[in-house]
Amino acid sequence: MKLLGRKKDDSQPEETDSAAVPADQDVTVVDGVRTTAPKGKPTPKRDASRRRGPVAPAPMTSAEARKRRKEIGGPKLTKEERRADKAARRSAMSERREKMMSGEESYLLPRDKGPVRRLARDVVDSRRNVLGLFMPAALGLVFIMLAVPSVQLQRLLSPAMLVLVVIMVIDGVIVGRRVNKIVDEKYPDNVEGGWKLGFYAASRASQIRRMRAPRPLVNRGDKVT
Repeated sequence: MKLLGRKKDDSQPEETDSAAVPADQDVTVVDGVRTTAPKGKPTPKRDASRRRGPVAPAPMTSAEARKRRKEIGGPKLTKEERRADKAARRSAMSERREKMMSGEESYLLPRDKGPVRRLARDVVDSRRNVLGLFMPAALGLVFIMLAVPSVQLQRLLSPAMLVLVVIMVIDGVIVGRRVNKIVDEKYPDNVEGGWKLGFYAASRASQIRRMRAPRPLVNRGDKVT
């Protein structure tokens, strides 16, 4: 009800019910009107608490990355300490490689671990493999083709290369079947696939004997059963 001689002040904002506003929701005043943050968006206080400091840009060069690693790496080592640390790492690496080459199970690569793979290596290393001549023969033929650029010679070497490849494939199949036969006799319950084990044996047979890793533990002609 309006009173005589008194005008209603429309500029005065209406009081809002404080109980209707949740306690965890911030209220801001804009031009005398109290408003709350819209739903689905963080309140100003929560948004400010989530803000972090500026993130350093990614290094553009290797020198910058090396400098940053040095800054966060702690105190610098002296020249003698760096040299001793480098020598210790080199010695540990050489020791691990030597144990791996000698066939110690804990230092072998995953592809070489297990008694089945060890037996396959022994079978391959105990025989003379024609497959081991593939790399030297292929390199020799390529060298001849480059050294003597004769059309007639290249016509003869191309079939020779094809025949060499066929011989190597046949020898690889023979090695794989022999390895699978011996493995099945000694480990009848093995779950190693025949094709996978045969390929492993053929790939080892194609390498030069002195370059095989792990190094051969049996001599040529030894009987492996």
